[in-house]
Amino acid sequence: MDIELVVFDMAGTTVSEGGAVYRCLRDTLAEAGVAVTDTAIHQVKGMDKREALATLAAASPRGPELVPRLDALHHRFVARMLAFYRDDPSVSEVAGASETFRVLQRHGIKSALDTGFSRDIAQILIDRLGWERAGLIAASVTSDEVEHGRPHPFMIRSLMKRLGVEDSRAVAKVGDAPADLLEGKNAGCGLVVGVTGGSSTRDELAALPHDHLIDTVAEFPPLLRL
Repeated sequence: MDIELVVFDMAGTTVSEGGAVYRCLRDTLAEAGVAVTDTAIHQVKGMDKREALATLAAASPRGPELVPRLDALHHRFVARMLAFYRDDPSVSEVAGASETFRVLQRHGIKSALDTGFSRDIAQILIDRLGWERAGLIAASVTSDEVEHGRPHPFMIRSLMKRLGVEDSRAVAKVGDAPADLLEGKNAGCGLVVGVTGGSSTRDELAALPHDHLIDTVAEFPPLLRL
């Protein structure tokens, strides 16, 4: 079946930001007295960030104290992310992202974004990078706009409904985190592609359901022979 829609992740896949999201998770919890290991961070990559904070807080010795304060923790995390994504000069698109969107568009294939960010954070990035203004993306959805974020399939299903794609086999999911690949599998996507140049290594993604592994989104169009 031909691909009609490609759903791309943001941070680490189409957005280069040096892992700021995971630094902000660490810093938010460190401020609350919790040290977070690399292993713990890996387990929440790609998840809804509120759920990620809840998971990391609950696993700490201070869990009983911090979980009831989840709203405050999330507020601090969002404030950090908004400031960084709005102003930091290191934030940019991953090389080749816009051209990948253009190639797909020329062949009648829609590009969309889904993310573990809330809408306020995601929109800062989308506006800063200009993809929506340029008409390069057909739609975007964030984890706070659906019942559950990744690895659940609800964001992909939401995009399919909005963009008139009826069969999930006509959808490709592209992302750099374990939750991206599991989301694609759970949604029944016809093509699930891991990006190894972001937050996860090739070995980490190779152990998860996927059809292809690529270094960067610039390598995606040739998978469709475009």
